[in-house]
Amino acid sequence: MSQTRLPLLDLSQFHAGGQARQQFLQQLRHAAREVGFFYLAGHGISPQLEQDVLSVSRQFFALPQQQKDQVAMVNSPHFRGYTRVGGELTLGKPDWREQFDVMREAPTVKLHYGEQPWLRLQGPNQWPDALPAMRDTILAWQDQLTDVSTTLLHAFAIALEQEEHVFDHTIRNGPFQHLKLIRYPGRQPGESDQGVGAHKDAGYLTLVLQGDEPGLEVLLDGEWVLATPIPGTFVVNIGELLELASNGYLKATLHRVVSPAPGIARLSTAFFMAAQLDADVPLLKLPPHLAAEAKGPASDPANPLFYQVGRNVLKGRLRSHVDVADAHYGDLEAVL
Repeated sequence: MSQTRLPLLDLSQFHAGGQARQQFLQQLRHAAREVGFFYLAGHGISPQLEQDVLSVSRQFFALPQQQKDQVAMVNSPHFRGYTRVGGELTLGKPDWREQFDVMREAPTVKLHYGEQPWLRLQGPNQWPDALPAMRDTILAWQDQLTDVSTTLLHAFAIALEQEEHVFDHTIRNGPFQHLKLIRYPGRQPGESDQGVGAHKDAGYLTLVLQGDEPGLEVLLDGEWVLATPIPGTFVVNIGELLELASNGYLKATLHRVVSPAPGIARLSTAFFMAAQLDADVPLLKLPPHLAAEAKGPASDPANPLFYQVGRNVLKGRLRSHVDVADAHYGDLEAVL
């Protein structure tokens, strides 16, 4: 295990303009191409809101099991709500974590048979009655992370010598938002240490707020590198949509979470931002000197990527939450 730290970038440099902005863009392009992960400071989100989110997460996971199960994800065709330890799969194996999933609050879409099935993901979230303040805190957090992610998309466009708003048409009606509150319980001797199995994220960007306990690891040059928590920062990683859009110039990197030791629990929140569900991945026309360095997207034959965003998102949800797929999507096996 390497203790090498990931690059640390300061988003306030981008807002400062001038030479500071240029330095940030150079660092961003290097980090996203060579590593695919970086720490982000200077993001402007209130430390108090960070603490409020971690606090409400602790309160939720401390609820009696029966109360958590009242908002179980299997009740939601939109993949929202609580999942018990072992209830989500990565590469077909159970992840040793419990979690609460939130997406954009939206009315349910009434569809005809076969019509854009990924639009079934739109709908309301579930919220526990025992924590009435949870909804406002978590949705405020989700919206602020969306703003940071949108700023980063603009920065990536400039770093790739594109027009700053080249991605905007894919998020104009609201990007796909997906937030997880996650608790990793300590593993017992002899149990699997798979908090989350090795994978790449499917969207544009992921922002992770870590608690005090480490566990997130990044695969760099064949070696797992520990992303040690740094207060006041997010860990940001490139998703496969940006890898596809840049023809592999930007790098989506394998990562995993190792379960903590017995008697220790790890808290984190992970926010996944993608294009809106009815969008296609934009294919950027890179200038020749950048295009010559593009390696092409690294697609897994066992998990093919689709340029239609909604199809990609729904495929991932169906594979990772088999109970929800069985309960609400039995008609789509042949589609995806």
